[in-house]
Amino acid sequence: MKNVELIFVPQTSKGHLIPILEFAKRLVDHDNRILITIVLVKSPFDSFANAYIESIKASRPDRFKFINVPLIVDHHRQSFEDHVIDLMETHLPLLRTVVTDISSSKSSLNSTTFTGFVFDLLFVPLVDVADEFNIPSYIFLAANAGFLSLLFHLTTRHGETRDIPEFKRSNLDELISGFINPVPSSVLPSDLFDKDNGYPAYMMIAQKFKAAKGIMVNTFEELEPYAFSNFSNGRNPPVYSVGPVLDINCRPHTESNLAQHKKVMKWLDEQPQSSVIFLCFGSFGRFLAPQVKEIALGLEQSGYRFLWSLCMQSLSTPQPSQNDALGGVRYNEDMFPEGFTERIQGKGMMIYGWAPQVEILAHEAIGAFVSHCGWNSILESLWFGVPMVTWPMYAEQKMNAFKMVKELGLAVELRLDYEQLNIDNVVTANEIEKAVKQVMDDCSGVRQKVKEMAKIARKAIVNGGSSFLSIQKLIDDMIGKN
Repeated sequence: MKNVELIFVPQTSKGHLIPILEFAKRLVDHDNRILITIVLVKSPFDSFANAYIESIKASRPDRFKFINVPLIVDHHRQSFEDHVIDLMETHLPLLRTVVTDISSSKSSLNSTTFTGFVFDLLFVPLVDVADEFNIPSYIFLAANAGFLSLLFHLTTRHGETRDIPEFKRSNLDELISGFINPVPSSVLPSDLFDKDNGYPAYMMIAQKFKAAKGIMVNTFEELEPYAFSNFSNGRNPPVYSVGPVLDINCRPHTESNLAQHKKVMKWLDEQPQSSVIFLCFGSFGRFLAPQVKEIALGLEQSGYRFLWSLCMQSLSTPQPSQNDALGGVRYNEDMFPEGFTERIQGKGMMIYGWAPQVEILAHEAIGAFVSHCGWNSILESLWFGVPMVTWPMYAEQKMNAFKMVKELGLAVELRLDYEQLNIDNVVTANEIEKAVKQVMDDCSGVRQKVKEMAKIARKAIVNGGSSFLSIQKLIDDMIGKN
């Protein structure tokens, strides 16, 4: 049998890199004809990405090869939005050159058939380059089918509202095919309300998705059946459910993280089963000091044990020498209620910086998870059967929270429309206490529904499961059957 080659172009932030490369591993495990080349813009300072990539190389050395593209570093970029701008402005031109070179060289005869590109969400402009050489482009979406429904909706809506295409805060709820309920404008990504930059960027991405040969989504059909039923309308590219794609065997990658890991796991081992509520808000989740104080009060008032991973933001732009690279500030006890750190001894634990989220969620002591509702975190929570409290921060996370609470009934609502780092938008201690008690007391039945979904998620990826069969169909559509 002749081998076939796919070229993956991911971005290296943790939330994108892990799912797309774990999916790549799943592809080669499905079919021994597949070889994968991965084009990376890799930072020498990103210890996680470097360690993770080395583990991928070691796991399947004969099936993967890597092409590294030089990185242009802008040390002044600190926010999530700036991170995206950095990718679009500096990395895309570099990758465009590499993709062009690969496309032209692959046109010659070779013992391996070049089958196509697989692009990350933020690199979809490269679809145009592949099209110039008549090479198929596929897109891997680390978000869910609801977000894909929004992208398809944008292309339809844009054609119907050319005079004022961007969204308005005063708009009525959006009727988006793929969602059972009308979607409030308050939970849509904030960039959609920015007519000069955000909305045009979303429209460009949506149009590239429409032009793709196929779209792989990190979800499973049983979780989002309504969305998948709406994709098969003849107007969209084929959509393949390939999830949940997770790295459930992730390990600490630095000495400091290893020490943190041991400390956290030792503390959890000492806690009763399902007694601890875990709070973690992703790589870019930040809080101002007034919000930190309210969280501390709310946790105390709830009476439950807790494990809290905390990152903060100052009101003024921090100096890099005094703060972490993403704008977090160092901590002092003045940020907490007086006597807080003494009162929580034995009952609560603080983590400042990296937290081994997957292993924490897998621990039997964890009873619930207060989350920023990033899709990877949601899938991890479902995989381990841990019910969630929604506290979205940015990007599509508010839509994720809406889906989990209003569409699926798989989470307890704290907020659906929180705006990160807004001094006038503080979630109160009483709100936090109420949500924590609700999810831990489980008067809503959410816990049982999440446990059932965990079983379904695990069945989806094994032989005969919905995502297993969907991946096989993708391979057949890409390269044909044996």
